[in-house]
Amino acid sequence: MGKAYIVDAVRTAGGRRNGRLAGVHPVDLAALTLDALVARTGIDPAAVEDVIMGCVSQGGQQAGQVGRNAVLASKLLPQSTPAVTIDRQCGSSQQAIQFAAQAVMSGVQDVVIAAGVESMTRVPMGSTAIFHMKEGLGNYKSPGLEAKYPGVNWSQFTGAEMIVKKHGFTKDQLDQFALSSHLKAIAATRAGAFADEIVPVEIDTADGPALHTVDEGIRFDATIEGIAGVKLLSPDGALSAASSSQICDGASAALVVSEAALKRYGLTPLACIHTLTVTAGDPVIMLEEPLFATDKALARAGLRIGDIDLYEVNEAFASVPMAWLKHTGADPDRLNVNGGAIALGHPLGASGTKLMSTLLHALKARGLKYGLQTMCEGGGVANVTIVEMV
Repeated sequence: MGKAYIVDAVRTAGGRRNGRLAGVHPVDLAALTLDALVARTGIDPAAVEDVIMGCVSQGGQQAGQVGRNAVLASKLLPQSTPAVTIDRQCGSSQQAIQFAAQAVMSGVQDVVIAAGVESMTRVPMGSTAIFHMKEGLGNYKSPGLEAKYPGVNWSQFTGAEMIVKKHGFTKDQLDQFALSSHLKAIAATRAGAFADEIVPVEIDTADGPALHTVDEGIRFDATIEGIAGVKLLSPDGALSAASSSQICDGASAALVVSEAALKRYGLTPLACIHTLTVTAGDPVIMLEEPLFATDKALARAGLRIGDIDLYEVNEAFASVPMAWLKHTGADPDRLNVNGGAIALGHPLGASGTKLMSTLLHALKARGLKYGLQTMCEGGGVANVTIVEMV
């Protein structure tokens, strides 16, 4: 079995709903990251054998095979470059990395781009199901599914609150975690920690053309009092919008290659893929699976949690990484060191390669070795990817 290397990974800065990226079509946003990745790595565009793009809401402006459309909109990739669009919910582009790595490790391909895109402004979350139901075209919950899970409310919000109750978290703890996400993101932004991973996006503003380079969701004036005052998502719950991930527009991409491709094209890798894992569990509590997926990934890798230098655990809701820390016994100081989705946003299909970009550049900046990324996903699924810097 061959090795898979990540040469580089890039992302756009996140845009708020109806914010600075709202004027950019998601196809063009994705194409921008593809072009930036090709230009930065110096790979021959014709050498790219496939583009695997994660996208959750594949309707409207993200319909018609958004991955292929992004290739066709690219300024650098030839139209002969294949592409595919995949949906593993919030882990879609993390799965894209794993599919790319599997293709390379098996020897089937040598150069693959893993990517993701989501314009949650232009294609709202859940719209692909809601629009069809409104038109009388049915519900995704089939009779067979209903028979197995009668009356179940398939809701990530419900699952997140179930985790709160199961692990005994208080609202104050959730709010403190949310504040820490903003404080870390503020510190990282001011220190220029994201400079090497963010692709500038040309946008139009009321003041004229500008470059979008700073994550728009960060609350630079965040306080615990402000966070604590935000309305609860559920009257009998503990989570609020302030302790949940932000709706976000964004795109991201990573170049995955074989050892032969490194030599053939004179590429310098950032890291190699050490371990790939995906598991599934309870679809009702839904968001707890990263805990158990991490156990399996570490066992497969022959590593302990203390061997991992940095962790990126997606902050879909504060309760998810908090439960992960409690379950694994991981060092909180190694978790989401530059902030997470509560501050930076969660552009669904783009979040996997987005988090990988942040993880790799944070490891590089600190001269560290091992990184672990995991993501909770709809349906009770979770991906875990362990990388080793080279």
